[in-house]
Amino acid sequence: MPKIILLFSGKRKSGKDFLTDHLQKVLNDKCEIIKISHPIKSYWAKENNLNLDELLSASKYKEQYRLDMLKWSDEMRGKDYGCFCRAACQNAADNTVWIVSDIRRKTDMKWFKENYGPLLKTIRITADEETRKERGFDFQAGIDDVASECDLDDYTDWDLVIDNGRNRQKLEDQIDSILALLTYGI
Repeated sequence: MPKIILLFSGKRKSGKDFLTDHLQKVLNDKCEIIKISHPIKSYWAKENNLNLDELLSASKYKEQYRLDMLKWSDEMRGKDYGCFCRAACQNAADNTVWIVSDIRRKTDMKWFKENYGPLLKTIRITADEETRKERGFDFQAGIDDVASECDLDDYTDWDLVIDNGRNRQKLEDQIDSILALLTYGI
């Protein structure tokens, strides 16, 4: 059981993975990155004979399948809103800190609050659209205007909001602001 769970949310190409990967390097063996999308992509790769490593990366390969994965995952969430959160945490190592790098929906937030409430710290990563475009973002109807990208846009109960766009702080300062949330937990 972790002592603290960091829930990261942000739009595509906001820099969530970049930031959480760097945080993992700082925390080293005290943490594990958990991706809610991993069980979705694992299933999709197996069912469709696709390359799982490519689906897990920030590649164009993944983008070819994103819409179909999204539709299927929404159907599954309709039956059990916590199915992917549960699956992602099921095999998580017994580390001090869990970094959940891809919270996307209010139901994800709800599941974690119901199951790990007092251990949670929530972090929203923002970036202006111009910066996201420089990182490869290209708006796609049916992907960027649905719950998987927009459901938490009006959520306001974040423990920390990090501007990772044009006016961002240095990476070290961003990491320090996250580490400040952990002082009592590790």
